[in-house]
Amino acid sequence: MKQLRLGVLAGLFAAAGVLSWGGARLWEAFGTLPSVPLAAPIVLAVIAVILTATALSIRARLRAQRERRPGAKGVEPLMAARAVVFGQASALVAALVSGMYGGTGVYLLGSLDIPARRDQAIYAGFSVVAGIGVIAAAFFLERVCKLPEDEDNGTGTASTTP
Repeated sequence: MKQLRLGVLAGLFAAAGVLSWGGARLWEAFGTLPSVPLAAPIVLAVIAVILTATALSIRARLRAQRERRPGAKGVEPLMAARAVVFGQASALVAALVSGMYGGTGVYLLGSLDIPARRDQAIYAGFSVVAGIGVIAAAFFLERVCKLPEDEDNGTGTASTTP
C-alpha cells in the first residue's frame, strides 16, 4: 500500500486554491458568490476526531497485543488496511476541500469590511485549519497502522537479509 505524500496533498491544496480563487473572481463578475457553509469546518473537524479516535484505538489494541495482556483484542490486518484507506481518502478530500475554501477565503480577504463577507472568510479559514487537522490525523493513523517490517528498508516490504 502506498503511503500518503505531503507533496501530493500540498499540490492538490494549491491547485484547488488557485482554481477556487479564480472561480470566485469569475463568479463574482456574473453574480453573487455562493457562501461558505458554517457546517464545512464542523464536518472536517468531526472527520479529524474520528480518524484520531480510530488511530488511538488501534494503537491501544496493538500495544495490548504486544504486551500479551490476557484478553487483549488483536487488530485484524484487513481492519487496519481499511482504516488506512479511510484515512488516505479523507486526507485527499480534505486537501481538495481545504484548498477550495482557502482560495475562496483569500478572495474574500479583499472585502472584510462587509460583515457577511468577513463571516464567510472566517468560515473558510476555519475550514482550512480543520482540513489540516484531518490530514494530520490521517498521517497519525497511517503511522499507527504501519507494520514494523515497513520501517526496515523504506520500500514497504520486509527485509530478508539478516
